[in-house]
Amino acid sequence: MANKDVFFMKRAFKLALLGMGKVAPNPMVGCVIVKNGKIIGEGFHQAYGSAHAEVNAINNASTKIAGSTVYVTLEPCAHYGKTPPCTDLLIAQKVAKVVVASKDPFAAVNGMGIQRLKEAGIQVDINCMQEEGHHINRRFLTSISKGKPYIILKWAQTQDHFVAKTDFNSKWISNSLSRQLVHKWRSEEKGILIGYNTAKHDNPKLSTRNWHGPSPTRIVIDPKNELNETLHLFDGTQATIVFTQFPKKNRKNVTYYNFDSKDHISAIMDQLHQLKIQSLLVEGGTQTIEKFFDLNLWDEARVFTCPQKFFKGIRAPIIGAQPHHQIKVSNDILTTYYNEHN
Repeated sequence: MANKDVFFMKRAFKLALLGMGKVAPNPMVGCVIVKNGKIIGEGFHQAYGSAHAEVNAINNASTKIAGSTVYVTLEPCAHYGKTPPCTDLLIAQKVAKVVVASKDPFAAVNGMGIQRLKEAGIQVDINCMQEEGHHINRRFLTSISKGKPYIILKWAQTQDHFVAKTDFNSKWISNSLSRQLVHKWRSEEKGILIGYNTAKHDNPKLSTRNWHGPSPTRIVIDPKNELNETLHLFDGTQATIVFTQFPKKNRKNVTYYNFDSKDHISAIMDQLHQLKIQSLLVEGGTQTIEKFFDLNLWDEARVFTCPQKFFKGIRAPIIGAQPHHQIKVSNDILTTYYNEHN
């Protein structure tokens, strides 16, 4: 892999990330067009249903792109969806070479875009920074390959590993910067899930009020449908899904789904996949989070450890994985884990 390829693909990755939270269930894609060693056009997929990255890059090009090299973070599409195939456009523009970070496993693409480019006489290099490309689109790839949402578990714990006091009071363990970061995360995922106890005792809004970005679909597990309808969850300000054994009639922005399964977490994940909830931030308490651990049904965990102590209370979940990295968020420590065994 040439240094120049790495340089231009890194730029394409930065562009792709600008679509975070706006393009699902599509993947995030960035595109850079290079001619005579200089960038002459660049673009990214900006919103679901809108023009793809290659189209935006071509439209932004400062000169004709014939003979250029195109760097794209995911295989160009080869089918008609909400937009025409990008492969046809690249062929028509007579580009000389396309460098791709990784193939698109979506059934309507899955190597066909690369094949069509090659058949048109265009040189195609694949797997340039493939690992980085997979990481950026881990939500999309998990949805396609495993038929479930990409699941991120999140909690804050005290220095002595409690998530709440004995009366379930947990406000506020983490600092204000950590809480703002969580609101940023919410804007990046399609759904946010909590259990009955968190809804009852914390009465959360689960919005992005401290960050500029879309609020996720709120999802609550209320087995017996006992939650008070005056809770913020039911205020109609954002889409809310209730999973229960005793569903009520749907109303404004509140939809009820029935579950009747011993393994109800897996059943709920199947339903969310059908609803195109591609990624899920789980902010439930210990009981809810440990169900995901028990089923090995998680992909990532983000844990804030905060300096205060409770000495007694509700214990934090126990994670049987090695930390991937840690950062400080003011006086909190944020540890990120990835599930290597699911």
